[in-house]
Amino acid sequence: MTKTKKNDTVQPKRFNEILEEQILTSNLEYKRSNKGLFISAISAGLEIGFSVFLMGIVYTLFSDQVSKEISHVLISLAYPLGFIFVIIGRSELFTEHTTLAILPVLNKSTSVKSLFILWGTILAGNLIGGYIIGLILVYFAPNIGIISSESFTYIAHRLIDIPPHMILISSVIAGWLMGLLSWLLASSDDTISRVFMIILVTATISLGGLHHSIVGSIEVFTGLLIDPKISILDYLNVEGISILGNAIGGVCFVGILKYGQRRLT
Repeated sequence: MTKTKKNDTVQPKRFNEILEEQILTSNLEYKRSNKGLFISAISAGLEIGFSVFLMGIVYTLFSDQVSKEISHVLISLAYPLGFIFVIIGRSELFTEHTTLAILPVLNKSTSVKSLFILWGTILAGNLIGGYIIGLILVYFAPNIGIISSESFTYIAHRLIDIPPHMILISSVIAGWLMGLLSWLLASSDDTISRVFMIILVTATISLGGLHHSIVGSIEVFTGLLIDPKISILDYLNVEGISILGNAIGGVCFVGILKYGQRRLT
């Protein structure tokens, strides 16, 4: 019988090990069929909608019972649920791939054209999945009394009632945080640690009122279906800027900087 030494410890992964693992993982994604990626992305869009589902329930239950500040904190603690389903379940999420997918391009193992095809496939699937779950939530939840219509309106206006240039900055920071999350997750194989990191990062996004293009799409889309004051132009404005900002944050502040760090060491 082999004895485990008491002094044996699990050594953290080195920087280059994480980077190589990220590049390898991303290269495998490029080799998957576009149909497979698209279906997985639709699944991610559906699953991440459970964040909006739980946020709506929390708002409905507590908005009249606690202060606005406490209600905001409670909603933010509900926000990570869909991310846990998506990331631990290995579905394809656009804001993870803004960082991952750029690495093989920088490494010259794939082309910029392939990058945009990958991004477009995953983004389209995420949005379609989000629209489906959004329609289900708006039809189902208010009719059985678990989420008030006001909840969808409140959640949507948190993202809409902001100047466009602030939405861009907000979404850049959100993309930056999601890129950091994908990097942190690569450093750990322990499920509990990974769940903790997902909760920490995504709850920060919600607490900060930052714009995540996939969850935000569902948040504003459900508001659009409920509130006549929210127009399709409001949705397109927020969603277009959020996609751009998330991509900039993930690519520039994580992907390029992390890859450049290796080149300089």
